[in-house]
Amino acid sequence: MIVQDVINHLHDLAPLAYAEDFDNVGLLVGNKNQDVSGILVTLDTLEDVIDEAIESKCNLIVSFHPIIFSGLKKLTGKTYVERVVLKAIENKIAIFAIHTALDNAYQGVNSIICDRLELKNKRILIPQTNTIKKLQTYVPKAHSQELREALFNAGAGNIGNYESCSFNVEGKGTFKGNQDSNPAFGNKGQLHTEQETAISVTFKKHIESKVLNALFETHPYEEVAYEISTLDNTNQHIGMGMIGELNSPLDPLVCLDYIKAKMNTECIRHSKVLKKPIKRIAVLGGSGSFAISAAKAAGAELFVTADLKYHDFFSAEHDIILADIGHYESEQFTKTFLVDYLSKKITNFAIILSKTNTNPIKYL
Repeated sequence: MIVQDVINHLHDLAPLAYAEDFDNVGLLVGNKNQDVSGILVTLDTLEDVIDEAIESKCNLIVSFHPIIFSGLKKLTGKTYVERVVLKAIENKIAIFAIHTALDNAYQGVNSIICDRLELKNKRILIPQTNTIKKLQTYVPKAHSQELREALFNAGAGNIGNYESCSFNVEGKGTFKGNQDSNPAFGNKGQLHTEQETAISVTFKKHIESKVLNALFETHPYEEVAYEISTLDNTNQHIGMGMIGELNSPLDPLVCLDYIKAKMNTECIRHSKVLKKPIKRIAVLGGSGSFAISAAKAAGAELFVTADLKYHDFFSAEHDIILADIGHYESEQFTKTFLVDYLSKKITNFAIILSKTNTNPIKYL
C-alpha cells in the first residue's frame, strides 16, 4: 500500500474539493507513491508527534490540522513549523491534513459532536453552495451510448437519488483533419459530416477530473468540444456546522453541565443563561463565531463552538446561549473517529492513535 491509497480512502470520506478556500489540505509533506509502513493519526502535527511516528515506525501522519498553513519561505528550523517539516523530510515521513474537508463532510467533525451529545434529527447548519457541475458536449450519434456509459461509470449523471443525463439536439457536425492528425472518421485532410447528439450530464464537483478523463478517453474526436458550468445549488449534505435536538428539553444550566461532561472539557465560557429550556442545539467544531447568526436563524436555543471573542458574546442578544467549549475540546474526538474509519478500510496493519496531547492551552 502506498500513501496515495490511504489518501483515496480519506477522499471517499471527505473530498478535498469541499474544503474551504482559505485552507491548506491534502498531502503537505512527502511522496504520494511512497510505501506505507504505518499510519499515525493526530489532531496536530508537532515535533513530539514526529518523534512518536519515528518510534512507532509510522511513515505517514494523518493530521486534522495542517502544519503548513500560511506558506513557508525558509526552512531553517527557526519556527516550530519549520522544525516539524524538516524532521519529517529527514525521516521520510509524509504528512496529510484533512481539516475543513472533514469539517464540511456530513459524517465529519460536527456529526461527531452531535453524536457525543446524542442529538437526533441532525442537519447541516450552513449548507455549501455550487457543489454540482454540468458537462455538455456533442458526440457522433453512433458513439453516444458508449460515451454515456463511460460518463456514468465515472460517476456523472447520478446526483442524489435520481439520474441526470440528457440527449438531445441532433444536428450536423464537422471535423477536418490535417497531415498530422488521426481523425476517427474519414481520411486525413478530408472534410466530412456526422450526425451528432448533444449529451448533458451533471456531476459532483470533486469528480470533475474523472469525468473529463472519461470524456477524453471515450470521445472519438481528437479535439473534444465541451463546456462545464457550475450550478447554483445548495447541498444539504455538505457544509459547516450542524443542528440537532435533544431527546428531552433540559434546563440551561443542566444542559451546560451535560455538554461539559460529554465533551470532556474543563471549562465552558458562555453568554447569559436564558430561562427557556434547551431542546435544539447547533454545533460547529473549531472557530465558529461566523455561524452565530445561522444558529439563531435555525432556531437553536444553544450554540456550541469555540474561539469566541469578547464582543461575540454580545451577539447572543438574549436569543440564544453561546457556549465556547475550547478549540481542542471541540475537535478532540476527531482523531479517534479517523482511526476507526481507516481501520475498517485498511485491515492489514494497525492504524495508531497518537498519544501526544497537542492542546496548547492549559487551565489553572
